[in-house]
Amino acid sequence: MSEWYEEYKEKVSSAIRDERLQLALERATARFSMARKEAVASLPYIQWLRKRAREVKAWSIENLTQLISILRERAEELGCSFHLSEDSEELRKYVIKVCSEHEAQLIIKSKSMVTEEVDLNEALEREGFRVVETDLGEFIVQLRGERATHMVVPAIHVPKEEVAALFSKATGRRVSPNVEALALTARQLLRREFMSADVGITGANVIAAETGTIVILENEGNARFVSNVPPVHVCVAGIEKVVPTIDDAMAIVQLLPPNATGQLMACYVSLITGPSRTADIELTTTIGAHGPRELHLVLLDNGRSSMILDPNFKEAAYCIRCGACLNVCPVYGKVGGQVMGYRYVGGIGAIFTAFFHGVEKAAPVAFSCTGCGACVKVCPLEIDVPSMIEKLRQRLVSLGYAPPPHLKIAEYVESRQNPFGEPVKERISWLKELEEGGY
Repeated sequence: MSEWYEEYKEKVSSAIRDERLQLALERATARFSMARKEAVASLPYIQWLRKRAREVKAWSIENLTQLISILRERAEELGCSFHLSEDSEELRKYVIKVCSEHEAQLIIKSKSMVTEEVDLNEALEREGFRVVETDLGEFIVQLRGERATHMVVPAIHVPKEEVAALFSKATGRRVSPNVEALALTARQLLRREFMSADVGITGANVIAAETGTIVILENEGNARFVSNVPPVHVCVAGIEKVVPTIDDAMAIVQLLPPNATGQLMACYVSLITGPSRTADIELTTTIGAHGPRELHLVLLDNGRSSMILDPNFKEAAYCIRCGACLNVCPVYGKVGGQVMGYRYVGGIGAIFTAFFHGVEKAAPVAFSCTGCGACVKVCPLEIDVPSMIEKLRQRLVSLGYAPPPHLKIAEYVESRQNPFGEPVKERISWLKELEEGGY
């Protein structure tokens, strides 16, 4: 069962030889790591905040069933439609049903890892809907026909020169590789899509069960358009995003930006509690003012419950998707997310992949991890990814997924008592020479 290994080895070799990719990765990861370091150093209470956020996530995961029940009740009281999807197929069917019922033609989206996890865009497009990503990075990779390669910066692997060529083709005119000019071009291309969309789909960074409040952090302002302009807003999120209160959610909100982008706070923090409403006429509340008339809150399990119930992997559910671990990972820094990942990338992505998409798809990334522990040091929740990777490797080996070189080393150790395959007599002779040489 070595086909996966040979294919992955070729992808790694190709990535390392790609000079433009190396340049893009070096630029981005170095900048993010430095920005994070400076931001965290400026917060004297950061250790307290980390402890507080970990306590919130730990309690929430332990009491998730109860929290989801509270959230459902509160959301429905607010006039939302609430749906808990057991797997990817159920989520896709629900969203397609909503879009079909509203005879939608154009669907706009803000950044959402869950929609990529379930291949939602592809499913919607097969049904004839036009889907447009509005986050700049997601918009770039959509135009390129690729997938996001970073949790925070989807197009981290694309140098500005390639973005300029892409936008020049999209607009029919030459676009300068100046970053400001590129952002302006994206603004011009997307503004008309915002105003014409029938349905907006967003993710959520955290959800407060007590009030049914969806919290979205962003810098570009596109998520506000997506969640506010179309008449229908669909929010999709993993079940692990639910916490008890807004106060608990704010611990995540404060911790995420410094670790994700090196900002003390994101440019926009949206708290959405039900569909838009007004009571300005005779104090009679009616749903549907300037914002959406409908809000669909769709939670996804898709293996998360199994991950949470497994004591070896429960901690992965604490992840707040800041991406700090990717920026310090020596392997990710050389090959990027198109190689080191399936839908979710990096070491933590291997754990998610194993539970959300199957252990066989996690094998390449799991055996790429060096176990250096750099990710643990920068993780705001102090998630021990290397330990989980080690447990995952054990499962993969038991299922027959092991890199051939690893198997060869194990064979050598068992048959010749050394990992190099040298005959025992030659090995002993070599050791004696070292000893006689004073080493």
